[in-house]
Amino acid sequence: MFNEINLDNINLDSAPPANEPERQYYFMAKCREWVKNFEQKNGRLPKACVVNMGCQMNARDSEKLTGILEQVGYTEAADEEHADFVIYNTCTVRENANQRVYGRLGQLGHAKKKNPHMMIGLCGCMMQEPHVVEKLKKSYRFVDLIFGTHNIYKFAELLATRLESERMVIDIWKDTDKIVEDLPVERKYSFKSGVNIMFGCNNFCSYCIVPYVRGRERSRDPKAIVREIERLVADGVVEVMLLGQNVNSYGKTLEEPMTFAQLLREIEQIDGLERIRFMTSHPKDLSDELIEVMGNSKKICKHLHLPVQSGSSRILQKMNRRYTKEQYLTLVEKIRRAVPDISLTTDIIVGFPGETEEDFQETLDVVRKVRYDSAFTFIYSKRSGTPAAVMEDQVPDDVVKDRFDRLLTEVQQIASEVCAVHQGTVQTALVECKNEHDPHLMTGRLSNNLLVHFPGDESLIGKLVDVRLDECRGFYYIGEMI
Repeated sequence: MFNEINLDNINLDSAPPANEPERQYYFMAKCREWVKNFEQKNGRLPKACVVNMGCQMNARDSEKLTGILEQVGYTEAADEEHADFVIYNTCTVRENANQRVYGRLGQLGHAKKKNPHMMIGLCGCMMQEPHVVEKLKKSYRFVDLIFGTHNIYKFAELLATRLESERMVIDIWKDTDKIVEDLPVERKYSFKSGVNIMFGCNNFCSYCIVPYVRGRERSRDPKAIVREIERLVADGVVEVMLLGQNVNSYGKTLEEPMTFAQLLREIEQIDGLERIRFMTSHPKDLSDELIEVMGNSKKICKHLHLPVQSGSSRILQKMNRRYTKEQYLTLVEKIRRAVPDISLTTDIIVGFPGETEEDFQETLDVVRKVRYDSAFTFIYSKRSGTPAAVMEDQVPDDVVKDRFDRLLTEVQQIASEVCAVHQGTVQTALVECKNEHDPHLMTGRLSNNLLVHFPGDESLIGKLVDVRLDECRGFYYIGEMI
C-alpha cells in the first residue's frame, strides 16, 4: 500500500482519517510540511539517526522507523552527534542495557545544547517499564518523544504531535491486540529481510521481562505474511527471517488457527524465495509436524536456534520453561534424525537463583551431548518485576563468574570441533558484504549460519554462490568460490 500513496496529494486541511494505516500517512504528510519549512530556513534537509539496541524484532522495528522518516523527508545522519533527530530503539532484557541508554542520553544532552534543532526520541522495550519513564521525566527532561513497543505504528502521529507542541510527548500502552500493516520500511539489506509473523509472548519464563514489555501473543494473518514476502521477493529479497518471540506457537490467536508448520509450507511455495530462516523457537512448542516440514524442505535453512537455558530439570522448573532435560535431549534426537546436517545453537543462563554445582554440571552434560555449533552464554541478570528477581538463594558473583568461564571454555572447544566437520566440502553461501578486515575478500553466510570469507568483489553481494570451504578457523571458514 505505501508504494501507492503520494503524500503530496493528501489534504491536510481535512481531519485525520480514523482508520489505519491511512491515518499515519496523513501525519507523515504533516511532518513532511514541517521538513519543507526546516529546509527553507536552514538550507538543508534535517538528518535523522535511528539506533537499534536490541534483538531482531527491534531491528525490524527500526527499519520501520527509518522508512517513515525517509518518507517524511529526513536524510540519514552519519552518527548521533550530527543528527537533528536521534531515536534509540531500546532493549531491556538485561540491566546493563538500561544503563547503556542512560549513558548515551547523558552524552546527547551535551550535544543538544550545541544543536538547537536536535530532538531525541526513545522507544522499544525499555520504555514499557513505568519506573524508566518516571526517571526520564524527572532526570532527562530534554528528551522529546517517548513511546513503547505496542504503538510503534503511530510513530508519524507522535512525531507530528511533538513538532507542533514542542513539548515532551509520552505515549505508552500497557498492551494491545492491534496489528497495523502496510507502513513504510527501509531495509538494511536489499537481498534479505526480517518478517514479523507474530508479536508478544505468553510463556512468562520466571527470569524474563519480555512478556511484560511486549504484551500477549498475537499472530499476523497468514495471507498478510505471504503478501509481504511476495513483495519483498519482487524487490530482490532471496532470504527471509521469520520473527517472533516464540514462532512455534504461531497461529493460536487467529480466528482460523494455523500451525507454524502450515505457515512454512505456504511460504515455501513463493516463487523466487530461496531461503527461509526463523527464530526464536521454544522447545516446549516444537512439534513433530514442524520437524517433518524442516526435514522435507528445500528452502528452510539447516540451522535451528533452540534455547535450552539450563540443563538441570530442577532449574528449568524454577525458570518455568515447561520441559525437562530429558525432553529437550529427546527433541534434539528427533531433529537430528530428520535433518542430519542441521546446525543447532542455543542460549544458556548461568547463575540462576538456587543453581548448585550439581545443576551446573547438568548444563555441561547437555552441552556435551548436544554439541552445539555455538551458544550464547549469559550471566543471570536480575530484572525487576520478574518472579526470579525475588527468589531466594541468589548465587554469589564469584561462583557465577567461575561457572560462566568454565561453560564458555566447553562451548568454544566443542563448537570449534563441530564447525570443522564441513572443511573441504562445497556449500552455497549468500554473499552479504565486503569483508571488514580484507577488502579483497567477500563474506557469505551458509545455510547453517556459519560465515565464509573468500576472494571476490562487491558485484557478488546478494547472490547465492558455491564456495569450497578450504580452512576452518574456529567459527568461520576461509574458502574459494567455484
